[in-house]
Amino acid sequence: LYIGGGIIAADATSELKELADATGAPVVTTLTARGAFPDDSPQHMGMPGMHGCVSAVLSMQQADLLIALGTRFDDRVTGDVKSFAPHAKVIHVDIDAAEISKIRQADVPIVGDLKPVIAALLRALPQAYKQYGRPDLTPWMKSLTKLKDKYPAYFDDTLDGLVSPQKAIKVLDEVSDDDAIVVTGVGQHQMWASQFMTYRYPRTYISSCGLGTMGFGVPAAMGAKVANPDREVWLIDGDGSFQMTNQELATCTQSHIPIKVLLINNSSLGMVRQWQTLFYNERYSQTDLHDGARNLDEANRVGIPDFMLLAKAYGAEGIRVTDPKDLRKALEKAHQIDDRPVVVEVLVSPDAMVFPMVPAGQTNDKVIYAPDKTVTWED
Repeated sequence: LYIGGGIIAADATSELKELADATGAPVVTTLTARGAFPDDSPQHMGMPGMHGCVSAVLSMQQADLLIALGTRFDDRVTGDVKSFAPHAKVIHVDIDAAEISKIRQADVPIVGDLKPVIAALLRALPQAYKQYGRPDLTPWMKSLTKLKDKYPAYFDDTLDGLVSPQKAIKVLDEVSDDDAIVVTGVGQHQMWASQFMTYRYPRTYISSCGLGTMGFGVPAAMGAKVANPDREVWLIDGDGSFQMTNQELATCTQSHIPIKVLLINNSSLGMVRQWQTLFYNERYSQTDLHDGARNLDEANRVGIPDFMLLAKAYGAEGIRVTDPKDLRKALEKAHQIDDRPVVVEVLVSPDAMVFPMVPAGQTNDKVIYAPDKTVTWED
């Protein structure tokens, strides 16, 4: 079951759960569909695509059937379209007829609202199993589960003594409420937020996703908090994205909108810098944001701007983390604050990168799991 954001737009997540239970099929959820199916379900193989889970990416390459629900086969998921899911027949359901067979030819095209369409599939399923037999997916699920366990979301401790950004988000996942709403800006943190937070409910991951709207985070988090005043709302943002709209912390203070911000500060435009590292021989251009900052306060690694002074200026609580040992305490303190906005700035290495990765336009048959390790199905 290849699930896109249309499943959430159609309010069809309960029907999806019924379909997954009825078929026993593995499920992958795209970036826009995070939370549409619970991450902690044994059937969930994670997010597919450029920075998706190894189990999600390679499972689609080996599948004999893709049931694509409310998804558009975008290039971030497919990689090289000609080599994408080469063994699979495709059942494609979407409310927009223009999406059907636009990228991948559908063997069974269905144009319609996902909620009634899935309900109709559920009604037809028992008779289909009776007539044709029910496939035994046990060996398939066993293989995928082994792959999922062997290659979890990747991160390693940093060499410079700073906090690992992945670890920061993982600890936030442990500290925050189970139904917390997570909002992101755009960049590396956006991918880490998808990889290392656990999503169990729809509309708990809010991001501009493929639109790539830097600065989306603060106003989106404000809207989420106003709409859900009794829910915990965390914005996971990067220093580049955060600077585009952080002045709205003033509105948060004035209008009593107590959002919480986990600011992953690597003093750079991290995702672009990662591409410059991997594909442009480390020719860094307009991505390092720390110029001159080292002369200000090297001991505390304060950059430009000083986000703690900025938080104070806007009436928010500011907490800076430079030592990994202080991370959990800082996030637990922020978790308890609910009468004003709070900014937890975590200083991380600019060399931290998002993995796994399938380079743009490349085949999904090979996934770069770590800087020195590429994984294929045979592994």
